Amino acid sequence: MSRTREEVTHLTITEAVGSKAPAAATVVVSVVPGHTAAQIAEAVVTSLEDSKAEDIVTIDIAEKSSLADLMIVASGRSHRHVGAIADRLVDDLAKLGVHEERIEGLPHCDWVLIDLGDVLVHLFRPEVRGFYALEKMWAAEPAAAPKKPAAKA
Repeated sequence: MSRTREEVTHLTITEAVGSKAPAAATVVVSVVPGHTAAQIAEAVVTSLEDSKAEDIVTIDIAEKSSLADLMIVASGRSHRHVGAIADRLVDDLAKLGVHEERIEGLPHCDWVLIDLGDVLVHLFRPEVRGFYALEKMWAAEPAAAPKKPAAKA
């Protein structure tokens, strides 16, 4: 379920009233040059690997949430490493023309969230990542209902 970013540049709609001319709609859509979620995710993972991020996990959440299509979770060894990974990621994405990021958590660098629209990137210190366990929450399938014990005859 990959979404594309589109910009409507021209829209003309004519409605028919009664028995007059049939309705006509003309929509001219130009696709803003951009990247798919998969392309962004690939660039993110490459940048994370280059920054020596640890335990990089990509989770497909397209069917589970309307927040994004993909979630990438990774760890840094310290506050400083998490901050450096985030800074390098933003720089690497800017070189590719991805400038729409929203960043939370950079001052403390325990947990940095980089929202790239269809891709969410979570960068953690290991202790914080273990506490929140996002991979477990988002990757796990819903628990099956417990089976009822068979009735005794």
